[in-house]
Amino acid sequence: MSDLADLFPGFDSRWIATDIGKTFARVGGSGPPVVLLHGFPQTHVMWHKVAADLATRHTVVIPDLRGYGWSSAPAGDAGHVLYSKRAMGQDIVKVMEELGHVRFGVVGHDRGARVGYRLALDHPGRVERLALLDIMPTLVMWEGMTAARAMQVYHWTFLAQPAPMPERLIGGNPIAWQDDKLASWSGTRDLSVFDARALAHYHAFFNNPDRIHALCEDYRAGATVDLKQDQDDRDAGRTIACPVLALWGASGIPAASSSPLESWRTTFAPQVQGTGVPSGHFVAEENPADTLEHLLPFLSA
Repeated sequence: MSDLADLFPGFDSRWIATDIGKTFARVGGSGPPVVLLHGFPQTHVMWHKVAADLATRHTVVIPDLRGYGWSSAPAGDAGHVLYSKRAMGQDIVKVMEELGHVRFGVVGHDRGARVGYRLALDHPGRVERLALLDIMPTLVMWEGMTAARAMQVYHWTFLAQPAPMPERLIGGNPIAWQDDKLASWSGTRDLSVFDARALAHYHAFFNNPDRIHALCEDYRAGATVDLKQDQDDRDAGRTIACPVLALWGASGIPAASSSPLESWRTTFAPQVQGTGVPSGHFVAEENPADTLEHLLPFLSA
Protein backbone atom coordinates (compact mmCIF):
# COMPACT_ATOMS: atom_id res chain seq x y z
CA MET A 1 0.00 0.00 0.00
CA SER A 2 2.79 2.46 0.89
CA ASP A 3 4.56 1.70 -2.40
CA LEU A 4 1.59 2.88 -4.46
CA ALA A 5 0.94 6.49 -5.43
CA ASP A 6 -1.76 8.45 -3.63
CA LEU A 7 -4.07 9.53 -6.46
CA PHE A 8 -6.58 11.18 -4.10
CA PRO A 9 -4.66 14.00 -2.34
CA GLY A 10 -6.75 15.61 0.37
CA PHE A 11 -9.02 12.56 0.73
CA ASP A 12 -9.10 10.56 3.97
CA SER A 13 -8.61 6.78 4.07
CA ARG A 14 -11.21 4.83 6.04
CA TRP A 15 -11.65 1.19 7.00
CA ILE A 16 -15.29 0.48 7.82
CA ALA A 17 -16.63 -2.72 9.41
CA THR A 18 -19.19 -4.65 7.37
CA ASP A 19 -20.65 -8.16 7.51
CA ILE A 20 -17.67 -9.70 5.68
CA GLY A 21 -14.84 -7.86 7.45
CA LYS A 22 -13.78 -4.38 6.41
CA THR A 23 -14.47 -2.12 3.46
CA PHE A 24 -11.79 0.36 2.43
CA ALA A 25 -12.89 3.79 1.22
CA ARG A 26 -11.49 7.20 0.35
CA VAL A 27 -13.57 10.15 1.56
CA GLY A 28 -13.24 13.80 0.55
CA GLY A 29 -15.05 17.02 -0.29
CA SER A 30 -18.19 18.55 1.17
CA GLY A 31 -21.81 18.85 0.21
CA PRO A 32 -24.51 16.31 -0.68
CA PRO A 33 -23.04 12.79 -0.45
CA VAL A 34 -22.30 10.66 -3.49
CA VAL A 35 -20.69 7.22 -3.57
CA LEU A 36 -18.58 6.10 -6.55
CA LEU A 37 -18.54 2.35 -7.26
CA HIS A 38 -15.80 0.91 -9.46
CA GLY A 39 -15.92 -1.98 -11.90
CA PHE A 40 -13.95 -5.03 -13.00
CA PRO A 41 -10.99 -5.57 -13.17
CA GLN A 42 -10.21 -2.38 -11.26
CA THR A 43 -10.44 -0.76 -7.83
CA HIS A 44 -11.63 2.53 -6.35
CA VAL A 45 -8.60 4.14 -8.05
CA MET A 46 -10.46 4.23 -11.40
CA TRP A 47 -12.20 7.43 -10.20
CA HIS A 48 -8.97 9.38 -9.71
CA LYS A 49 -9.53 11.67 -12.74
CA VAL A 50 -13.00 12.85 -11.67
CA ALA A 51 -12.99 12.65 -7.86
CA ALA A 52 -11.46 16.07 -7.15
CA ASP A 53 -13.97 17.90 -9.38
CA LEU A 54 -16.90 16.04 -7.84
CA ALA A 55 -15.55 16.87 -4.37
CA THR A 56 -15.91 20.61 -5.03
CA ARG A 57 -19.69 20.11 -4.80
CA HIS A 58 -20.16 16.82 -2.96
CA THR A 59 -18.95 14.69 -0.11
CA VAL A 60 -17.41 11.92 -2.21
CA VAL A 61 -17.09 8.36 -0.88
CA ILE A 62 -15.04 5.94 -3.00
CA PRO A 63 -14.99 2.37 -1.64
CA ASP A 64 -13.45 -0.85 -2.87
CA LEU A 65 -16.21 -3.39 -3.40
CA ARG A 66 -15.99 -6.60 -1.39
CA GLY A 67 -13.30 -8.83 -2.88
CA TYR A 68 -11.64 -5.93 -4.70
CA GLY A 69 -8.79 -3.58 -3.86
CA TRP A 70 -8.13 -3.40 -0.14
CA SER A 71 -11.56 -4.51 1.07
CA SER A 72 -12.03 -7.94 2.64
CA ALA A 73 -12.18 -10.88 0.22
CA PRO A 74 -13.86 -13.87 1.89
CA ALA A 75 -14.12 -17.26 0.19
CA GLY A 76 -17.31 -17.66 -1.80
CA ASP A 77 -20.29 -19.72 -0.68
CA ALA A 78 -22.02 -22.55 -2.55
CA GLY A 79 -24.90 -20.36 -3.71
CA HIS A 80 -22.69 -17.38 -4.67
CA VAL A 81 -24.85 -15.14 -2.46
CA LEU A 82 -21.81 -13.67 -0.73
CA TYR A 83 -20.78 -11.89 -3.94
CA SER A 84 -24.26 -11.02 -5.13
CA LYS A 85 -24.88 -7.39 -6.02
CA ARG A 86 -27.50 -7.33 -3.27
CA ALA A 87 -24.87 -8.24 -0.68
CA MET A 88 -22.40 -5.73 -2.12
CA GLY A 89 -25.10 -3.07 -1.99
CA GLN A 90 -25.68 -3.81 1.68
CA ASP A 91 -21.97 -3.13 2.26
CA ILE A 92 -22.43 0.30 0.69
CA VAL A 93 -25.42 1.07 2.89
CA LYS A 94 -23.34 0.23 5.97
CA VAL A 95 -20.41 2.31 4.77
CA MET A 96 -22.59 5.33 4.12
CA GLU A 97 -24.44 4.96 7.41
CA GLU A 98 -21.12 4.77 9.28
CA LEU A 99 -20.13 8.02 7.59
CA GLY A 100 -23.44 9.62 8.58
CA HIS A 101 -25.29 9.46 5.24
CA VAL A 102 -28.76 7.92 5.13
CA ARG A 103 -29.56 9.16 1.61
CA PHE A 104 -26.99 9.62 -1.13
CA GLY A 105 -26.29 9.67 -4.83
CA VAL A 106 -24.69 6.69 -6.55
CA VAL A 107 -22.38 6.64 -9.57
CA GLY A 108 -21.33 3.18 -10.73
CA HIS A 109 -19.19 1.82 -13.53
CA ASP A 110 -19.30 -1.77 -14.82
CA ARG A 111 -19.82 -4.16 -11.86
CA GLY A 112 -20.18 -1.14 -9.58
CA ALA A 113 -23.09 0.06 -11.70
CA ARG A 114 -24.72 -3.35 -11.22
CA VAL A 115 -24.33 -2.91 -7.47
CA GLY A 116 -25.77 0.59 -7.88
CA TYR A 117 -28.97 -0.36 -9.65
CA ARG A 118 -29.53 -3.35 -7.37
CA LEU A 119 -29.07 -1.03 -4.37
CA ALA A 120 -31.60 1.42 -5.86
CA LEU A 121 -34.13 -1.40 -6.35
CA ASP A 122 -33.57 -2.89 -2.91
CA HIS A 123 -33.28 0.39 -0.96
CA PRO A 124 -35.40 2.96 -2.82
CA GLY A 125 -35.46 5.32 0.15
CA ARG A 126 -31.69 5.68 0.20
CA VAL A 127 -30.62 6.40 -3.38
CA GLU A 128 -31.42 9.97 -4.44
CA ARG A 129 -29.88 9.85 -7.92
CA LEU A 130 -28.26 7.01 -9.86
CA ALA A 131 -25.72 7.27 -12.68
CA LEU A 132 -24.81 4.09 -14.58
CA LEU A 133 -21.63 4.03 -16.68
CA ASP A 134 -21.31 1.68 -19.65
CA ILE A 135 -23.63 -1.15 -18.70
CA MET A 136 -26.99 -2.63 -19.59
CA PRO A 137 -29.05 -4.61 -17.05
CA THR A 138 -27.69 -8.04 -16.13
CA LEU A 139 -30.82 -9.81 -17.34
CA VAL A 140 -30.63 -7.99 -20.69
CA MET A 141 -27.05 -9.17 -21.11
CA TRP A 142 -27.84 -12.81 -20.34
CA GLU A 143 -31.16 -13.03 -22.17
CA GLY A 144 -29.65 -11.41 -25.26
CA MET A 145 -26.47 -13.52 -25.29
CA THR A 146 -26.10 -13.88 -29.05
CA ALA A 147 -22.96 -15.30 -30.63
CA ALA A 148 -21.66 -11.77 -31.25
CA ARG A 149 -22.24 -10.67 -27.66
CA ALA A 150 -20.75 -13.89 -26.28
CA MET A 151 -17.55 -13.22 -28.21
CA GLN A 152 -17.49 -9.64 -26.97
CA VAL A 153 -18.02 -10.53 -23.29
CA TYR A 154 -16.63 -14.06 -23.13
CA HIS A 155 -15.36 -13.35 -19.62
CA TRP A 156 -18.98 -13.49 -18.37
CA THR A 157 -19.17 -17.21 -19.08
CA PHE A 158 -15.50 -17.97 -18.42
CA LEU A 159 -15.33 -16.39 -14.95
CA ALA A 160 -18.67 -17.95 -13.99
CA GLN A 161 -17.38 -21.50 -14.54
CA PRO A 162 -17.14 -23.64 -11.37
CA ALA A 163 -14.10 -23.17 -9.15
CA PRO A 164 -11.22 -23.62 -9.41
CA MET A 165 -10.84 -23.76 -13.21
CA PRO A 166 -10.90 -20.04 -14.07
CA GLU A 167 -8.90 -19.17 -10.95
CA ARG A 168 -6.14 -21.59 -11.99
CA LEU A 169 -6.02 -20.41 -15.58
CA ILE A 170 -5.87 -16.72 -14.66
CA GLY A 171 -3.42 -17.46 -11.86
CA GLY A 172 -0.82 -18.66 -14.36
CA ASN A 173 -0.22 -15.06 -15.48
CA PRO A 174 -2.74 -12.75 -13.78
CA ILE A 175 -1.24 -9.40 -14.81
CA ALA A 176 -1.12 -10.36 -18.49
CA TRP A 177 -4.77 -11.47 -18.30
CA GLN A 178 -5.81 -8.26 -16.56
CA ASP A 179 -3.90 -6.07 -19.02
CA ASP A 180 -5.53 -7.86 -21.94
CA LYS A 181 -8.97 -7.04 -20.58
CA LEU A 182 -8.08 -3.41 -19.85
CA ALA A 183 -6.56 -2.89 -23.28
CA SER A 184 -9.19 -4.71 -25.32
CA TRP A 185 -12.09 -2.78 -23.74
CA SER A 186 -10.50 0.65 -24.13
CA GLY A 187 -11.24 2.87 -27.09
CA THR A 188 -7.62 2.75 -28.26
CA ARG A 189 -7.36 -1.03 -27.70
CA ASP A 190 -4.20 -0.56 -25.66
CA LEU A 191 -3.14 0.59 -22.19
CA SER A 192 -2.31 4.17 -23.19
CA VAL A 193 -5.53 5.55 -21.69
CA PHE A 194 -4.52 4.47 -18.18
CA ASP A 195 -2.26 6.41 -15.84
CA ALA A 196 0.75 4.22 -15.03
CA ARG A 197 0.22 4.91 -11.33
CA ALA A 198 -3.36 3.65 -11.56
CA LEU A 199 -2.22 0.54 -13.41
CA ALA A 200 0.17 -0.18 -10.56
CA HIS A 201 -2.81 -0.19 -8.17
CA TYR A 202 -4.80 -2.49 -10.43
CA HIS A 203 -1.88 -4.90 -10.80
CA ALA A 204 -1.21 -5.00 -7.06
CA PHE A 205 -4.76 -6.03 -6.28
CA PHE A 206 -5.17 -8.49 -9.15
CA ASN A 207 -1.96 -10.40 -8.44
CA ASN A 208 -3.55 -12.22 -5.49
CA PRO A 209 -5.24 -15.67 -5.53
CA ASP A 210 -7.86 -14.71 -2.94
CA ARG A 211 -8.95 -11.75 -5.03
CA ILE A 212 -8.95 -13.66 -8.29
CA HIS A 213 -11.31 -16.09 -6.57
CA ALA A 214 -13.48 -13.19 -5.39
CA LEU A 215 -13.72 -11.80 -8.92
CA CYS A 216 -14.83 -15.17 -10.23
CA GLU A 217 -17.43 -15.36 -7.48
CA ASP A 218 -18.68 -11.93 -8.53
CA TYR A 219 -19.35 -13.31 -12.02
CA ARG A 220 -20.75 -16.61 -10.71
CA ALA A 221 -23.25 -14.54 -8.76
CA GLY A 222 -24.00 -12.59 -11.92
CA ALA A 223 -24.94 -15.78 -13.76
CA THR A 224 -27.13 -17.11 -10.96
CA VAL A 225 -28.47 -15.14 -8.01
CA ASP A 226 -28.12 -11.68 -9.62
CA LEU A 227 -29.91 -12.83 -12.75
CA LYS A 228 -32.71 -14.41 -10.71
CA GLN A 229 -33.21 -11.25 -8.65
CA ASP A 230 -33.36 -9.14 -11.81
CA GLN A 231 -35.92 -11.47 -13.35
CA ASP A 232 -38.02 -11.46 -10.18
CA ASP A 233 -38.05 -7.65 -10.05
CA ARG A 234 -38.89 -7.33 -13.74
CA ASP A 235 -41.70 -9.88 -13.44
CA ALA A 236 -43.07 -8.00 -10.43
CA GLY A 237 -42.91 -4.69 -12.30
CA ARG A 238 -40.48 -3.08 -9.87
CA THR A 239 -38.61 -0.06 -11.18
CA ILE A 240 -36.06 2.41 -9.85
CA ALA A 241 -37.75 5.33 -8.11
CA CYS A 242 -35.01 7.95 -8.35
CA PRO A 243 -33.73 9.84 -11.44
CA VAL A 244 -31.37 7.69 -13.54
CA LEU A 245 -28.59 8.76 -15.92
CA ALA A 246 -27.00 6.26 -18.29
CA LEU A 247 -23.67 7.09 -19.95
CA TRP A 248 -21.78 4.75 -22.24
CA GLY A 249 -18.67 4.79 -24.37
CA ALA A 250 -19.39 5.25 -28.07
CA SER A 251 -17.02 2.34 -28.72
CA GLY A 252 -17.83 0.52 -25.48
CA ILE A 253 -19.73 -2.69 -24.82
CA PRO A 254 -23.35 -1.42 -24.67
CA ALA A 255 -22.90 0.67 -27.82
CA ALA A 256 -22.30 -2.51 -29.84
CA SER A 257 -25.72 -3.86 -28.88
CA SER A 258 -29.26 -2.51 -28.95
CA SER A 259 -29.95 0.95 -27.54
CA PRO A 260 -28.66 1.17 -23.96
CA LEU A 261 -31.44 3.60 -23.07
CA GLU A 262 -34.11 1.27 -24.41
CA SER A 263 -32.70 -1.61 -22.39
CA TRP A 264 -33.15 0.43 -19.20
CA ARG A 265 -36.54 1.83 -20.15
CA THR A 266 -38.01 -1.61 -20.73
CA THR A 267 -36.64 -3.08 -17.50
CA PHE A 268 -35.91 -0.95 -14.44
CA ALA A 269 -35.68 2.74 -15.38
CA PRO A 270 -38.56 3.90 -17.58
CA GLN A 271 -37.58 7.57 -17.15
CA VAL A 272 -33.85 7.13 -17.78
CA GLN A 273 -31.91 9.84 -19.59
CA GLY A 274 -28.45 9.57 -21.07
CA THR A 275 -26.09 9.52 -24.00
CA GLY A 276 -22.93 8.03 -25.40
CA VAL A 277 -19.59 9.81 -25.02
CA PRO A 278 -16.41 9.47 -27.10
CA SER A 279 -14.72 6.64 -25.23
CA GLY A 280 -14.27 2.93 -24.87
CA HIS A 281 -15.53 1.10 -21.81
CA PHE A 282 -13.57 3.11 -19.24
CA VAL A 283 -15.38 6.42 -19.64
CA ALA A 284 -14.22 8.05 -16.39
CA GLU A 285 -10.56 7.47 -17.28
CA GLU A 286 -10.70 7.77 -21.06
CA ASN A 287 -12.89 10.87 -21.19
CA PRO A 288 -13.15 12.47 -17.73
CA ALA A 289 -14.13 15.87 -19.15
CA ASP A 290 -17.28 14.62 -20.88
CA THR A 291 -18.05 12.32 -17.97
CA LEU A 292 -18.00 15.27 -15.58
CA GLU A 293 -19.96 17.43 -18.01
CA HIS A 294 -22.87 15.02 -17.63
CA LEU A 295 -22.40 13.92 -14.01
CA LEU A 296 -22.07 17.31 -12.33
CA PRO A 297 -25.42 18.79 -13.43
CA PHE A 298 -27.22 15.47 -12.98
CA LEU A 299 -26.01 15.01 -9.41
CA SER A 300 -26.76 18.63 -8.51
CA ALA A 301 -30.22 18.83 -10.07
